[in-house]
Amino acid sequence: MATLFVIATPIGNLEDVTHRAIRVLGQVQAVACEDTRRTRILFSRYGIHAPRTLLSYREATEGHGGNRILGLLDEGVDVGLVSDAGYPGISDAGYRIIATAIEAGHTVEVLPGAGAVTPALLSSGLPTSSFTFKGFPPRKPGPLRRFLEMERDLPHTLVFYESPMRVAKFLAAVQEVLGDRRAAVCIELTKKFERTLRGFAGELAAQLAGRDLKGEVTVVVAGANPKFSRTGAGDDADDGDAEEG
Repeated sequence: MATLFVIATPIGNLEDVTHRAIRVLGQVQAVACEDTRRTRILFSRYGIHAPRTLLSYREATEGHGGNRILGLLDEGVDVGLVSDAGYPGISDAGYRIIATAIEAGHTVEVLPGAGAVTPALLSSGLPTSSFTFKGFPPRKPGPLRRFLEMERDLPHTLVFYESPMRVAKFLAAVQEVLGDRRAAVCIELTKKFERTLRGFAGELAAQLAGRDLKGEVTVVVAGANPKFSRTGAGDDADDGDAEEG
């Protein structure tokens, strides 16, 4: 049986790639990627020769692309699976082909590397002992409210991906549903203009409303603990301005 290599790639800074990822990408005969143009940039940066087969595998073509990947694996061809940034299958196309490859008896080998969740969590200054990654929240108000209500009474820190165009509205919903909790908005992680805004959800929502943000955004929100809530934070809640760092 062949091997499907699930390869994490840089989320911004091209230096954040492992030696192992470079080696495997240079050895496999086929690479499935979200956008072949983005992957070729990584190949060029590290002098990796493009494999015999370089195919597109993204959410819109997941069915067709998945069949091609499975066909290659069935022929004994090892395949590298990458997304534009981070881990394939984490809020990105990849989960289905990974599950299908396992079901078909192929080996699945995950190569660790860059991702936004852990850097954002550590940058937030919020508790790291227990956290839940929630991916992208729903866009519509009703589903978004229900999505957040599931976490209302749970103590773990929450991590979300969000569009820069919707992050202010999302934080306003967080304040409304979960209360005015400590939060952090991490923008353009690992890139030249990386920054993190920290404060309470309500003040961050007001600060970002109407702003034209660019790039990827990861939002971290405190769990249900009075220490990290405006309504019960005591000494921790007496600063009214979001901080940037």
